[in-house]
Amino acid sequence: MKIVLDTNVFISGIFFSGPPSQILRAWKNKRLQIILSQDILIEYQRVAESLTLQYPSIDILPIIELVTVHGQFVDTKNVDITVCEDPDDNKFIECAIASDTKIIVSGDKHLLKIKGFKGIKVHKPREFVEIYLD
Repeated sequence: MKIVLDTNVFISGIFFSGPPSQILRAWKNKRLQIILSQDILIEYQRVAESLTLQYPSIDILPIIELVTVHGQFVDTKNVDITVCEDPDDNKFIECAIASDTKIIVSGDKHLLKIKGFKGIKVHKPREFVEIYLD
């Protein structure tokens, strides 16, 4: 199963327990594939570096390296979508479209509003875990 993970879910899965960490564990156990674009990886890195300053005991670099090596990258240059109220969220939709991925996992209200666009389902982390991982 292929999914696109919003930054809030990816980072929450690293720093906290709960559904986001269950999703990352499922990825680690090869139950699902994380699809990402270069823009998404840059955002993951930026947010992770910021949180590392707040939580210096957590070494996030190995996890960023894992997603860089084991995540499936897709080129989104030929996809230009402007459907989200927050333009910064369009990159997740573009990634899903470019990779023909039908699931985005996010807690972001702007992404949740576009559920159904081009057949893409947007699930909150807990909902995704209950439907696909339990």
